[in-house]
Amino acid sequence: MKRFDAGQFRPAHFLWSVEGKVGTITLNRPERKNPLTFESYGELRDLFRDLVYAPEIKTVVVTGAGGNFCSGGDVHEIIGPLVRMQEAGDMSGLLAFTRMTGDLVKAMRHCPQPIVAALDGVCAGAGAILAMASDLRLATPRTRTAFLFVRVGLAGADMGACAILPRIIGQGRASELLYTGRVMTAEEGERWGFHNRLVEPDQVLAEAQALARQLADGPTFAHAMTKTCLHQEWDMGIDAAIEAEAQAQAICMQTKDYGRAYRAFVAKEQPVFAGD
Repeated sequence: MKRFDAGQFRPAHFLWSVEGKVGTITLNRPERKNPLTFESYGELRDLFRDLVYAPEIKTVVVTGAGGNFCSGGDVHEIIGPLVRMQEAGDMSGLLAFTRMTGDLVKAMRHCPQPIVAALDGVCAGAGAILAMASDLRLATPRTRTAFLFVRVGLAGADMGACAILPRIIGQGRASELLYTGRVMTAEEGERWGFHNRLVEPDQVLAEAQALARQLADGPTFAHAMTKTCLHQEWDMGIDAAIEAEAQAQAICMQTKDYGRAYRAFVAKEQPVFAGD
């Protein structure tokens, strides 16, 4: 069986650290507000794919260095080359890029670990997509989120935004952000349900990691099942969803964690879960 040694992973294009059962990704180009490159897109995609094979990692935190989350695709290292592809009529190259960025979102949604985003400052373009594709989002009062693709002449339909964002904040609000490219303030983000809560800048990463540890100490097999159902049931009818959840819950009832919870309840103790 394939295994991924998360503790030995040394990425070239961002930082990765492991503390206990929590892995933390830090986008680390603070002098440019942590933009993404072709290489960092691909390495992030591959990491989230490999986390399927890292059962010791129970939750993941994504953050940015230097007071900003991510400013999106690097203007010089991504947008410039894409414009040159366009000028050369290289449709296959353009499509390969857009499929690769979409594959990052797919990998985030399909990895079993819940992903907690710690957002601060600029959260724009592909950075906003990374936040959107996470399971939970903590932000600061100065977080500014913008799906700004329209500002560079592109559709708001990028990396699954037209499917995922309306399910988080509603169709009308998502339409406004995707058509205008305007900034969603931190207060709007919290009020609309994009941000789970707002935290002061010097505490946001610590709070995100504390939340990740809380989830990692829970019934993590069941958490993975919850994530799977949240994802798969988007395109199910109610009857199909109820049946899918009946099967999922019956599987979870076969885990040792289910018995541990019962025995702890009987003993009036706090359950200690092991994820099996």
